[in-house]
Amino acid sequence: MRKTAFDPIDIPEWVWDRDESREILQKRDITGLFRLVAKCAGLSQVRIASATEIAQPRVNKIFNGTAGPIEELAVFERIATGLGLPDHARMLLGLAPLDLASPTGDHDDEHQEQTSELAARLDAASAIDPTMVMILTTDTNNLRLQDRRIGGPAIADKMRAQIAQIERAHRHAVRPQIRAQLAHLLAETASLAGWQAINTVALNDAWSHYERAKAAAQEADDPAVLAYVSGEQAYVLMDLGRPAEAAELLQYIHATHRDHVPARLRTWLAAAEAEAAAVLGDEDACRRALDQAAAVLPEGDGDPETPYLSINVHHFARWRGSCLLRFGDPGTVEDLRSALAGMDGTYNRAESGVRCDLGHALLAAGEPEAAQPHIQRAQQLATMTGSRRQRRRIEELSRAVNRALGR
Repeated sequence: MRKTAFDPIDIPEWVWDRDESREILQKRDITGLFRLVAKCAGLSQVRIASATEIAQPRVNKIFNGTAGPIEELAVFERIATGLGLPDHARMLLGLAPLDLASPTGDHDDEHQEQTSELAARLDAASAIDPTMVMILTTDTNNLRLQDRRIGGPAIADKMRAQIAQIERAHRHAVRPQIRAQLAHLLAETASLAGWQAINTVALNDAWSHYERAKAAAQEADDPAVLAYVSGEQAYVLMDLGRPAEAAELLQYIHATHRDHVPARLRTWLAAAEAEAAAVLGDEDACRRALDQAAAVLPEGDGDPETPYLSINVHHFARWRGSCLLRFGDPGTVEDLRSALAGMDGTYNRAESGVRCDLGHALLAAGEPEAAQPHIQRAQQLATMTGSRRQRRRIEELSRAVNRALGR
C-alpha cells in the first residue's frame, strides 16, 4: 500500500549510526537533519511537516536554509518524535531518552564519545580569557557596524556563527568571571540579532533572540543590559500591533531600573515610552516622556558603562520628530532635518527611517513634491540594508504622496 503523509515515519536504524548523522544531531542542525531523512528515507516535505507538526511552508524554509534558528525544546521534541529518533539519537540532539528505565541502553560507546566531547568542550572553554572575550566583543561590534551599513540579511551567516561561538563558550565556561563576561556579550549579540529580525519582519525569531538575551543578561547580573534588551523586545509588540502591551512593558522596565542604570539609558527608555505612547495616540503621555528623555540626555554619543547605545542630540531629534509627526506637530520637519544633518553616514538603515519620517512631515505640511527625493533615497537605503520593515513604511508613504500629486 502506498504511504500517505499521515503514516508513521520509519527510518532505517543505520541512518543514525553514520558519522554525518551524529554530527548533524550534535549541532542541532535541523536543515541538515531534514535533508538527511529526505535523502535516506525518501521523505517528502509534506510527510515531514505532517509528522513533526511544523507548517509545510516553514519546513520548506528549513530545507532551503532560510528559516530562523529553532530554539524551543517543544519543537525539538516534536521533530524527534515525528521522525522516530531512537534514544541514542535523541540524546545527541540534547533530549532525554524515552526509555527512562534504561537510559543508556546498549550505547556505551556513544556515551563514552559524549563524555570525551564534553571534556574537549570544557578544555576549549578553559582557554577563554579576558583577551579572548575582548576579541569576541570586537567581532560583535564589527558585525554591528556592518549591520548599520549593509543590513542584517547580508551578514546573517556571520551572526549565526558569532552567536553559536559565544553560546558554546558560555555554556562550557567554568570560571565565574569569564562566564559572566560571556553572558554579557551573549546578551548584547542576541539583542543585535533580535533587532535585525525585527527589520526583516521575522518577529517570532526576534522574540526568541530577546528571550535568549534577557536570560544571559540576568546571569550576567547587569541591570543596564537587562533593561536595554527588555526595552528592545517591546518593539516586537509594537510591530505586532500591540502597543498598549509595549507601553506597559516599557513603563515597568523604566520604573524598575531607572535608579540602577546610566542617564543615557534612561533617555533611551523614556524615548521608547514616548514612541509607544505616540503609536497609541496619547499625545500628553508622549510629550511627557520626551521631556523626561531630554532632561537626562548627557553630552556625547555613548558611555562605556552602558550597553551598546548610540543616542545623542541628533538621534534624539530624530526620535522626537518621529513621535510628534503622528500629532501633526509643525516642528517635526526641523527636528528631522536636524537629525538628518547630524548623521555620520554609517547609519544607513536609520537614515532610511529619518527620510521616510521627513517625507511624512513634508506631506503633512502640504509639500508632497519636497517629500519625493527623500522617499527615493529612503527606498535605496532600505533596499541596500534589506529592511522589509522600512520598505513597507516607504511604500505606504509613496502611495500617499502620489495621491496628493494626483497620480
